[in-house]
Amino acid sequence: MDKNADSKADHIGPKPFTRRAMLTTGGSLAAAQIAGRIGVGGLAAALASGTAAFAQSAKPNIVFILADDLGWKDVGFHGSDIKTPNIDELAEKGARLEQYYAQPMCTPTRAAFMTGRYPFRYGMQTAVIPQGGTYGLALDDYLLPELLKEAGYTTAASGKWHLGHAKAAFWPRQRGFDSFYGALLGEIDHFTHKSANGNADWYRNNDAIEEEGFDNILFATEAVRVINEHDQSKPLFLYLAFTAPHTPFQAPKEYLERNSHIADESRRNYAAMISVMDDGIGRVVEALEMRGMRENTIIVFHSDNGGVVDSFFAGESDVKGKLPADNGPYREGKGTTYEGGTRVAGLINWPGKIGPGTAEGMMHVVDMYPTLAALAGAELGKNKPLDGMDMWPMLSEGKPSPRSEIVYNIEPMTAAVRRGDWKLVWKATLPPKLELFDLSKDASETTNLADQNPEMVQKLQARIIELASQMSPPLILQDAVRLLLHSDTVLPDAAEMFNVGD
Repeated sequence: MDKNADSKADHIGPKPFTRRAMLTTGGSLAAAQIAGRIGVGGLAAALASGTAAFAQSAKPNIVFILADDLGWKDVGFHGSDIKTPNIDELAEKGARLEQYYAQPMCTPTRAAFMTGRYPFRYGMQTAVIPQGGTYGLALDDYLLPELLKEAGYTTAASGKWHLGHAKAAFWPRQRGFDSFYGALLGEIDHFTHKSANGNADWYRNNDAIEEEGFDNILFATEAVRVINEHDQSKPLFLYLAFTAPHTPFQAPKEYLERNSHIADESRRNYAAMISVMDDGIGRVVEALEMRGMRENTIIVFHSDNGGVVDSFFAGESDVKGKLPADNGPYREGKGTTYEGGTRVAGLINWPGKIGPGTAEGMMHVVDMYPTLAALAGAELGKNKPLDGMDMWPMLSEGKPSPRSEIVYNIEPMTAAVRRGDWKLVWKATLPPKLELFDLSKDASETTNLADQNPEMVQKLQARIIELASQMSPPLILQDAVRLLLHSDTVLPDAAEMFNVGD
């Protein structure tokens, strides 16, 4: 990982960020952009319908887009054979986040985003919430949508939730979202909208609904609807959480045909799901442009974890053959604290405010909470102490990242932390294992330097122990114990007992 690999021109540079600019770019620039796309007549119609850009709030709109199990290399701007033109355009004109980290699995990442806090602090660091899980994201945490709503935002969620389903108090509408459309669980059939046990998992707000269609197309359609119906006197926070390309690997026929050049069936299905997502993102950007909102909208895109390369982490669907995700040069994938599981494809785009280039500094998903809160003019205070840091100076002015540490995860039997370029992966289960990597020279984590650097190992172990003293027990383990201790007695069925005799 060469910190000086990019030319100066390709790095994020300083951009003026004034109230006047915020108020004016949404008018003149957006009007010119719309006129170029839909013509003067179309622009006049838009103005007549009351959707003029000058009616916008001075605060920026925020569109936060999350992919599900996307491989680091499975986007065009990282050299993939899968075409992602809409994502690539956002990356080309915005900041590519090349040291951007998420948690190893999806529930923890979503929790980290919503709270600005590492999941080990509230028991959501291990695995994901299973279908039988009774727990959810702590109700005493003040979530980002709650914060933004109090700051005057309209808040909407479309897609996958996976932060608690057993109680309605865990659901999106009760956690700060004005509207919710999508699935509560972590994995559904993309066509039938049913979970692995066959139960339907499809909601609008707090009501279960029945609806036909491919889920990721419907998620984008809902996002477009939200944008089209948005009252621009208020800023918008739109959370669009795709289930692509999470298992099961399914896609409409037209998207499979678009990727017919890919010989492997699983890889072709996986690629088709990414194509659906990319088209959906294009539709969202177009809707913003048509309403004159694009120039005053921050768009964030990243995956919730690395791509799946081990079937153990592939979910409950039947997966055959080699898993299709490609994490590029990074080791392993989803479910691990190696770079392939945690360093994810990401970008942030805001025309005129973030220059095109690469943001090389370290950034973690927990940083989104304070960064977006500051840009929204939201007042912190109701939230618990944040692990996240405001990254706006790095993103807008090319300043160094304020972050010198990444906490990959802290669990009772394993942990990983990075300080500067040194990373320690500590597996305390028997037999124990310590792995130390210098990511500046070995981003692929091929060479364990623990024996040659005992002082650095001790330093990072001490930091892990310090963090572990602040850890809450994993909620999934408490649920598992409850299920084992309080489940019904298991006995042979009556027919078997009858045939045994005395």
